[in-house]
Amino acid sequence: MLNNDILRRLRFIFDLNDDKMIKIFALAAEEVTRAQISDWLKKDDHEDFKPIYDIDLSKFLNGFITYKRGQKEGEIPKPEKSLNNNLVLRKLKIALSLKDDDILEILNLANFRLSKHELSAFFRNPSQSQYRQCKDQVLRNFLYGLQIKERGVTKSE
Repeated sequence: MLNNDILRRLRFIFDLNDDKMIKIFALAAEEVTRAQISDWLKKDDHEDFKPIYDIDLSKFLNGFITYKRGQKEGEIPKPEKSLNNNLVLRKLKIALSLKDDDILEILNLANFRLSKHELSAFFRNPSQSQYRQCKDQVLRNFLYGLQIKERGVTKSE
């Protein structure tokens, strides 16, 4: 999935206005402007569209964790320079304090079936043989199920 799609969906699911998004970035020690956020949220074919890079989305997700769970003692986590669907899913799991059963229930809301073993493979160390890459379809259905859970909305944006 494109980083911009993830950001757009999270904004919609959690009803985050520009001020909240600026605050979330600030929680990860990143200053962003309303114009930057606006450009990131534009549709891909808009002339002012700007892609949000992995490191910026990582900062947003780190800030989202702090926004949802509160400030943690010690240093602010360093953002990853490279993100994949597995890391995005892991960060959302942490931010929303989800257990594996919660994630499976959310996927179920989107009529997407996954076993507990398949899900746990996404959270393993990439060097383990049981590790599996989280495909776009899984992340997309997770976000859709989250949308249904949080907003009671069954149609996409």
